[in-house]
Amino acid sequence: MRATSPPALPADLTAGLRRLKLATIRQLAPELLLTAKTQRWTPEEVLRALIEAEIAARDASNERARLKAAGFPVLKTVEEFDLTLSSIPAPTFAYLTSLEWIDAKENLALIGPAGAGKTHTLIALGHAAVTAGHKVKYLTAADLVESLYRGLADNTVGKTIEALLRHDLLQIDEVGFAPLDDTGAQLLFRLVAAAYERRALGIASHFSYEDWGRFLPEHTTAVSMLDRLLHHATTVVTSGQSYRMREARTRTGGAPRNP
Repeated sequence: MRATSPPALPADLTAGLRRLKLATIRQLAPELLLTAKTQRWTPEEVLRALIEAEIAARDASNERARLKAAGFPVLKTVEEFDLTLSSIPAPTFAYLTSLEWIDAKENLALIGPAGAGKTHTLIALGHAAVTAGHKVKYLTAADLVESLYRGLADNTVGKTIEALLRHDLLQIDEVGFAPLDDTGAQLLFRLVAAAYERRALGIASHFSYEDWGRFLPEHTTAVSMLDRLLHHATTVVTSGQSYRMREARTRTGGAPRNP
């Protein structure tokens, strides 16, 4: 025997809910009202259930929008991060995943060789921040500098920087992957200076601080940039065997084959 379908809402209520953009209430109300009548809910219980459903749906929609806007190249989460394979100390990881440093507008610097988990850590923390309600933007240093160059060309670099700093956390990956010319270094410095004590920055680089002169052409720029980055910052030096090499060995049953 088929279950009785709940009666549709009156047309005026449907129109009103559509006008108020209460889509979840409009969808759930018929069945929920039938349940409420059967179980003799109080008016307050009905109203509470409808409001909670609408809030939950909007929160989920906003989270999906923030996640898409963040621009992560892949999805990594804190839950899938294997701390036993990482060189990050457990107390440091606990502090980073608390996200307190984002609220305090402090920075995170991940320094270490390729494959040691810098990008995974950066994205996982960014994802956790999105889930917690923060606005996050992920960029490689090359893409960031290219965006700033475009702003310089049409005299909107200031607006470009301010748009980036509307995010609670700005993540810059692969810092130093490609050397910068004088203009690119100055543009990157301008962003870092604008973010100083206003927004949290998360960066990842292969190079130790002493080696930043390799990709920054001017020593003064490197010192000034590091001064602002590190004044309120947690530095994590990653090390160990490359995760990608380890996975390759697992797949091939030994050392990875050369192409």
